[in-house]
Amino acid sequence: MEYVYLLQQVISWILVVFGIYMVMIGMCSLVKLKDKKILTSKQHKFMAIIPAHNEEEVVANLVESLKEQNYPKELLDIYVIADNCTDRTAEVAEDAGAIVFQRFDPENKTKGHALKWFLKQKIEDGSDYDAFCIFDADNIVMPDFIKVMNQKLCQGEEIVQGYRDIKNPTDSWVSSGYAIFYWSMHRFYHMARYNLGLSPLLNGTGFMVKFDTIKPDGWNTKTLTEDIEFSIQNVIKGRKLGWAVDAVVFDEQPIGFKQSLIQRRRWSVGHMQCVRHCFKDLAVSVKERKSFVNVDALIYLSALPLLTISVILLLINMLATLITEGFVLTSFLMTYSGFFVGTFMMPVALAVLILWLDKRPMKPMIKGILCFPIFIGSWTIINAMAMIKPDTTWKKIDHVRSVKVNELVNIEKLKNTIK
Repeated sequence: MEYVYLLQQVISWILVVFGIYMVMIGMCSLVKLKDKKILTSKQHKFMAIIPAHNEEEVVANLVESLKEQNYPKELLDIYVIADNCTDRTAEVAEDAGAIVFQRFDPENKTKGHALKWFLKQKIEDGSDYDAFCIFDADNIVMPDFIKVMNQKLCQGEEIVQGYRDIKNPTDSWVSSGYAIFYWSMHRFYHMARYNLGLSPLLNGTGFMVKFDTIKPDGWNTKTLTEDIEFSIQNVIKGRKLGWAVDAVVFDEQPIGFKQSLIQRRRWSVGHMQCVRHCFKDLAVSVKERKSFVNVDALIYLSALPLLTISVILLLINMLATLITEGFVLTSFLMTYSGFFVGTFMMPVALAVLILWLDKRPMKPMIKGILCFPIFIGSWTIINAMAMIKPDTTWKKIDHVRSVKVNELVNIEKLKNTIK
């Protein structure tokens, strides 16, 4: 029992130290720093790239929102990669005003493969673009997105993540959980690290990349989470990623728990793939560059397997203690009270805090707030499944929430008025 107790203490301290580290970093999001200086004055030429697989229901709304950008139309070309489509995605996108590239490769269906195929052509034909932005087909882009990203280029930024907001935060407790999760990540991870001079990470969609950064090697990602992999690749090369809170893109989230499990399991499997592909090179870069940017990225990459294993071992040890010592009320309360607070109370407190900090209405999100511990707690099961039985098959998440850009613009104006 002495060894069981010792192991439980070690695991508890691992979780506590990681929690303290995240809180200390997150507090830096509460300080607003000055914008970086403008290094050059130029209106850059962009391509908006939309990988799409059977997205006829939503892709036209995204193209429409890109056509309504507050930016010179001749400096923005909109491309849709109709990737292994069996519906009218290509036709709908072309009718909406996009330039459509059709791709058929049933063995390689992921977004990473589609981007590699498309960008290889653009590099080989010597396209004169300064940068490109990646969007998912269900996105809606706010009118100033490209304008803000142009400013970031003028400030010397090369890879910048925009603010990924949610189309449907109140559709269900699941979509509410996604919304709270993303809002928290934006403030306490991305913004905090950007303020500190560390590196945020790309977040799947709504990001900008300077074209020159990929010309030497192309887009070369192999995992299901091409955003994390591409981020780590560039941190290894010594680049710090940027963050643009005013470049807003709206994204649709699943409303059913089963769909959510499928999507998040894919993310967890992709993260574990990144650990296998990138950990060694990232660890070497920590030694060579001696930069805390690389150390912080290594902590992030290691967190999923380390914390998942730690939580599972902690639960096993707590159960073993209960079985071997029997039920003693004081011992039970001392052992489980900390776990209860961390598992159930902290997620609720985090949800309330982020809504308060972002000045978002609480009442429509009550169900999401109360169920947020379930959303967060289910990550442990999902991560464990990804580690034990990694399913690398890409499964599509259906997007059907058809929202026009003017609807979201009006909502944003109302939010700004309330603030």
